[in-house]
Parts: sequence; structure tokens; C-alpha cells
Amino acid sequence: MGFFDLFSKGKKETLDKGLEKTKESIFSKLTRAVAGKSKVDDEVLDELEEVLVTSDVGVDTTLKIIDRIEERVAKDKYVNAGELTSMLREEIAALLTENNSDDVAEFTVPEDKKPYVMMVVGVNGVGKTTTIGKLAHQFKAKGLSVYLGAADTFRAAAVEQLDIWGQRVGVPVIKQKMGADPASVAFDTLNSAKANNADVVIIDTAGRLHNKVNLMNELTKIKNVMSKVIPGTPHEVLLVLDGSTGQNAFEQAKQFTAATEVTALAVTKLDGTAKGGVVIGISDQFKIPVKYIGLGEGIEDLQVFRRKEFVDSLFGE
Repeated sequence: MGFFDLFSKGKKETLDKGLEKTKESIFSKLTRAVAGKSKVDDEVLDELEEVLVTSDVGVDTTLKIIDRIEERVAKDKYVNAGELTSMLREEIAALLTENNSDDVAEFTVPEDKKPYVMMVVGVNGVGKTTTIGKLAHQFKAKGLSVYLGAADTFRAAAVEQLDIWGQRVGVPVIKQKMGADPASVAFDTLNSAKANNADVVIIDTAGRLHNKVNLMNELTKIKNVMSKVIPGTPHEVLLVLDGSTGQNAFEQAKQFTAATEVTALAVTKLDGTAKGGVVIGISDQFKIPVKYIGLGEGIEDLQVFRRKEFVDSLFGE
């Protein structure tokens, strides 16, 4: 077994462990739904609907999945209740593919986008700064030079936390005094990164949601200033969501996608919750690719989202 096989195995074990609570919850509910049933009937489908909704897949996405399974059952009147799990697995995998959440390639910097600029958004407490730190670590491990910009200037703790991650990972953090203009921090960060021929820039932003207009104006201003330094930036706007909040993550996604053009999602804290179904629902409802999932506190526990492996871990290979 080569290094790559060992690495893949380790990643898979982390994924299985991270989704364990969700898997146990879904399977225990499914088992109750089909108990004593010889075929998939209306009662089983009603039970399945409840299983998915209570697993935070979301009502709209759940109804879509139920419709698909109903169609399959209608074609074969004698579908065994025991086949329900594999059927569910296939339909969810298909849904994720249709929703632009097919496997994301391992990160590389495109030749025409150097430095590659990411703007990271999300409310306070979702693991935004931690996600940035873990991404910086992973990019540096690939041999890339990384610059971080502390543009959440409204909370001293945010700047301090990013600074700690910068020291831990060994990458420069560009910052200004508390209350400074976030766009000014982004400007300084891009100029420094450009001058030092950096590969990747990650900009942290404030996580306030109490006033959507202010949030929209602030994020737009940051983007406009960045594009003046490096045209076409940011190349990516990554929205970080806390998977353990279930339906609240849907609401956050709704607010941020209205405030700015989000191009990718990171769903964190999946290891401590049985609400992992939220990944399926958010992908379906917002048609934005899930790029990363957080499966623990370790620096390596942020993984690139793999559709097939995710579904395999939830329902068994």
C-alpha cells in the first residue's frame, strides 16, 4: 500500500468518524420506518419523509427525494423495504451531482490567477477564522505561499485569532488597528501579496448579520477595492456555515447569498452533530458547490468535499 492509499484511508476514516452521529441517527430512524414492512408503501414513504426532515435535509429537498423514490417504486410494485437505504443513497448522490456539488479537484493555483484571492464570509462563531487557518495550513503544505488579511476589524478577538493561526501555520497576517476600514486591510493585503509574489490570499471579513444593507455595502466595497489592486478578484467567495445549527444554517446561507455573490460553501462542525443532512439540503436549495466540510478540531480535519465518499459514509458503501 502506497503513501497515497494510506492518506486516502486516513481521510476516509476521519470522514466516517465525523459523520458517525448523523449516520446513526438516520439509520435508527430508517430501521423504525421499515420495521415489519415487506414493501415500500405510502406509510413507509411518510415515515421516510419524517426521517429526512428531522435529519435537517430540509422540507423542499425532502419532497424532491420522496418524489423520486415514489417514481421508482411505481415502476416496480414489489420493491422490498430493505432496498430503501440503497435507493435513498442513489437518489441523494444523483441530487448532489445535479446541484453542482460533484467532486471538487484538489486545490491548485490557476496560471492566470496568481495570487488566487479568496474572500471568506459567515457569521461569528461558525468556525470562519479556524477554517481560514486550516486552509492556510493545507495550502502551505502543498508548497504554496499564503497571505492572510484580517479584515474583520470590528472584533479584537477576530484579529487576534487570525494572528495566532498565522503564527501557528507560519504565514504572514496583514492587519491594522481596531475599527480600521476593512477594505483598507484588503487593499494592503493584496498589495503585499502581489509584491512578494504570493500564491494565495485569504481575506477574513466581519460576520455581522443584524443589518443586511450594511453587510452588503461592506462586502461590495471590499470586493471593489480588491479588484482595483488585482483585476477580477476575489476569485472565490467562500461562505462558512455551522452544520450543527441545522435549519439556522439555511437562513444564514439565504442572508449571505443575498448580500454577496457566494461561489463556494464550507460546512463546519459536522462531527459534533446528527444534523449532517444539512449538507444535502443546502447544496440543493442554493445550487452552490459545497467545497469543504469540517469534521473535527484537528488542523487536518477540514476536508475537500467528495460527493461519493460523503454518501458512502452516510449510508454504507
